[in-house]
Amino acid sequence: MPQQGYIDYFSVLDLEPNCKPGEVRKNYRKKMKHLLIEIGRAELTPERRDAYLLDLARHNAAYYILRDNDRRQRYMADREEVIRLEDAWRALDGREGPELDQARRAYDGALRHFLSTYLEELMLEAGRDPECVEASHWDLAHERHAGRILRHHRQRLYHDIHQRLPYALVTKPEVDWDERKRFAAAIVAWKGN
Repeated sequence: MPQQGYIDYFSVLDLEPNCKPGEVRKNYRKKMKHLLIEIGRAELTPERRDAYLLDLARHNAAYYILRDNDRRQRYMADREEVIRLEDAWRALDGREGPELDQARRAYDGALRHFLSTYLEELMLEAGRDPECVEASHWDLAHERHAGRILRHHRQRLYHDIHQRLPYALVTKPEVDWDERKRFAAAIVAWKGN
């Protein structure tokens, strides 16, 4: 469950984490070919166009990240870190205090970094890569339109991930009703003068 929402680019291209760059290129080209054929056959409604554009960007990013060992290692480390931080926060569920808040803040920072880097920045950067442009026919019009779609997708994922997380239960506030009545009466009396 903690891995839900943290895009697994290996599964996007049906690869194992220890795959070779040649396998990345082969699977990317095969999947991109099938995706472009599917797009060509479908009637493009605005919703379907947005979904296809997101798929193109996702496949381009998977190829762009996984073919380069440094990017791949950073991606894997960032993904593992955000999962580890979510697990650490979950382990503190039910507790209160600065430790819980610190865990939540560390997780939220890592999550924001992960989503903005791997679900927006690198997806757009991949669309400028010559190999990705050639295979996916990505162009400036795609990039302009994709920026909005990727931002919306990233925000939706951020929201969905946060919906399942163990925020501390909101406790009922301690309200001194007598003090509240006196305060309200003082306001009413002041306005009457």
